[in-house]
Amino acid sequence: MKTPVSIITGFLGSGKTTLLNRLLQHPGLRNSLVIINEFGEVGIDHLLVSSPTENTRLLNNGCLCCAVRGELVDTLAEAARQRRDGSIPAFDRILIETTGLADPVPIVQTLVTDDELSEIYRLDSVIGLIDAVHALSQLASQREAVKQIAVSDLLLVSKVDLADERTVREVETRVQQINAGAERARVAHGEIDPQRLFGRSASVARGEADIARWLGQQPVEHGPSRERSYTPHAEDLATFTLFRDEPATKSGLATWLSMLAGFKGPQLLRVKGLINVAGEPIVIHAVQTVIHEPVPLPAWPSEDRRSRIVFIVRGLTREALDRTLAALSIPEFTSAAQLDPAAYARFVEAAKRFM
Repeated sequence: MKTPVSIITGFLGSGKTTLLNRLLQHPGLRNSLVIINEFGEVGIDHLLVSSPTENTRLLNNGCLCCAVRGELVDTLAEAARQRRDGSIPAFDRILIETTGLADPVPIVQTLVTDDELSEIYRLDSVIGLIDAVHALSQLASQREAVKQIAVSDLLLVSKVDLADERTVREVETRVQQINAGAERARVAHGEIDPQRLFGRSASVARGEADIARWLGQQPVEHGPSRERSYTPHAEDLATFTLFRDEPATKSGLATWLSMLAGFKGPQLLRVKGLINVAGEPIVIHAVQTVIHEPVPLPAWPSEDRRSRIVFIVRGLTREALDRTLAALSIPEFTSAAQLDPAAYARFVEAAKRFM
């Protein structure tokens, strides 16, 4: 069984270490390997974390998004080897706390795409913390703070005991506008039931309400509406949902996902959707260039058989992405050589027109 890995992200001062300390006090999380990333020559946060020294790894003088990505690979691979030979205490979960300046996406890429690590570990969840006191100013000026929210599966609005109710609600509204599909909770002093944070990759939402929440929308009735969109002020970030009546083919879905990530992966902060593939409901999830394995549902959550795809993007338009959906209907093929050249050319041309 693969070991679950959870990433705890959030801007500077959002309460990541406080949350981590609280979590490690729970009996079920005491067998966790903790990896803490810091930016600077001297690491301090690892001294504040209540985890056995032998099960804490500090990566410093760089951030996980750049200089020490190779160090993360080495650390995770070495931890697995040491666990096997008994030189460190056994661990059944890994918690990675990123620096407040980090882009969490390269960590996701490392876990999903590294051949050795993907055989040992699986990504469980990305947990984003938001400082209720300072979030509004941070989101207005710090691009990474916005991105951390956009790629998170669960968002925790922290320090709610230090902010007035009106401010907390403004922060929650702002967060909802950025990533409506993420579950959200309020926390003070890091107090939260760990069961709300973990085990998220082991289950797929099956009910209509669960799918609607995961996609960040209310159940949509058949009607003239074809999309919804939101573009935050003073940013090139946009969130919108596209719908498609015509079923996709397996080959079309594979081609669309791979080409979309290949052409504009860095601008696709998150793509989540429920796709009708030859009549079957398939859940898709991508973060920039990382495409997670599509997951078939045992049944449709409602009578609505339309494909619906939620995008959180930077510097891309709804119209441009809407044009690429034609690739979902590419006829089935068994090898790349059998791909219809005309259909491929149309997709490439649409991708080139991204704005």
